[in-house]
Amino acid sequence: MSDFQRTYDRLVAELREIALLGSVASVLGWDEQVLLPDKGRQLRAGQSGLIARLHHERFTSPRIGQMLAELESSGLMADPHGQFAVNVRQTRRSYDRAITLPAALVEQMTATEVHCQQAWVEARKKSDYGHFKPWLEKMLDLKRQEAQCYLSAAGHQPDRPTTLYDALLEGFEPGERADNLRRIFTELRSELVPLIEQVAGRPRPDSDPIPHRHFPRDQQEQFAREAAAKIGFDFEAGRLDVSAHPFCSGIGPGDVRLTTRYREDSFADAFFGVLHEAGHGLYHQGLPPEHFGTPCGAPVSLGIHESQSRMWENLVGRGRPFWRYFWPKAQERFGPALAGVSMEQWLIAIHRIQPSLIRVEADEATYNLHIILRFELEQALLHGDLPADDLPGEWNRRMKQDLGVDVPDDARGCLQDIHWSGGAIGYFPTYTLGNLYAAQFFEQANKDLGGLDEAFSRGDFTPLRNWLREKIHGQGKRFSARELARTITGRDLNAGPLMRHLRQVAQFGEV
Repeated sequence: MSDFQRTYDRLVAELREIALLGSVASVLGWDEQVLLPDKGRQLRAGQSGLIARLHHERFTSPRIGQMLAELESSGLMADPHGQFAVNVRQTRRSYDRAITLPAALVEQMTATEVHCQQAWVEARKKSDYGHFKPWLEKMLDLKRQEAQCYLSAAGHQPDRPTTLYDALLEGFEPGERADNLRRIFTELRSELVPLIEQVAGRPRPDSDPIPHRHFPRDQQEQFAREAAAKIGFDFEAGRLDVSAHPFCSGIGPGDVRLTTRYREDSFADAFFGVLHEAGHGLYHQGLPPEHFGTPCGAPVSLGIHESQSRMWENLVGRGRPFWRYFWPKAQERFGPALAGVSMEQWLIAIHRIQPSLIRVEADEATYNLHIILRFELEQALLHGDLPADDLPGEWNRRMKQDLGVDVPDDARGCLQDIHWSGGAIGYFPTYTLGNLYAAQFFEQANKDLGGLDEAFSRGDFTPLRNWLREKIHGQGKRFSARELARTITGRDLNAGPLMRHLRQVAQFGEV
């Protein structure tokens, strides 16, 4: 065994132990959102902060840097997509970023997240932005400090970020920049707005809001579990629970946890939410377990992660072939609510394009306008162009301008999302990136596999799931998000596939 191989083996062993610390943090985070009693917040803040500091100190140890420096001179780096080169290169990228942060700042940010998220939960219940604002300001200040650390130490990187926002965006979508996103989103909005205006003003043959009839909670849960299992989510290696904001936590091999929320007057909230989170869960369950803790066993980016959830939620889960299989089961499960309803009426109802207040309840077309709004507001908040005092007013003004809806209260306005309370500044644009990647990948899967509609109609989702595992899940971080798109589809990311899909959606219910 060569010296390089021995050093590489030591690096991998170290990364796996560090990943175990990360998995402990993930369990604490899941428990905080699902089971933690209110009076346990202070203790949890200390627990989470300590684990975050230990994880950071272990990963930023000079020993890691020394091993990376030694391995970077190996001839095994010649194959850029080989396991050796991928793990060394991507670990270096993360290491160089992490060593810029003082351990005390990492611990402070993590502890603050616990308090900030609890303040958000209470503020949202009471629709009281004033209760949340001081914590938002504190979080924004910490995120500015974090971003400044990244910028101050990034001078040697050829693709270094140059703004506070780009420095944070890098943590979610490596290599992506706000200027490029702004260009993509501007082009997308220019096509979305006329499509939405055209469809929203069109008379519908059925105005009955069928998905908002009464759907008993326990039956919703059973039906959602059945659908998640059918598309391939392994409940022996995962679970489904309830939280204020749905999420998926990939704790590690054999442990992937989904959450949702139920409303008996809204079928879509839980059902499509579970499909969405199960898409994330399938990605985690499809990562090669033998590479746990290393970049070869990690997701590419949040944009690619979101492509998996949006694909199963919308491109599959709202499609006619999907409902050819599930419609009889839905009628059996929800007989009173669906009495006298045809599958065609159901498809019209779940494809309705209509501007609305809540992002997670938005239709496929207007959803992206919600994301663009948040993308622009969070940049203004971070860079100081929008004082936190003015957020509710500006939010309400933009919702009226962009979507034509009046915001009645803060709970359905600027308090509706959990992300900023958790310090996830730069996260929102990955949702629309996910929509774009999802449409492009799904279009290619149909070309490569053929017959997907027929397979879905008989309840067979294995061909698509296996294709995704081979092309995306099993690749780890071998490619960047853009490289992955080009490798799989032969094209760079573009809005064409998504707009083709949305124009098909707009045809549902034409009179």
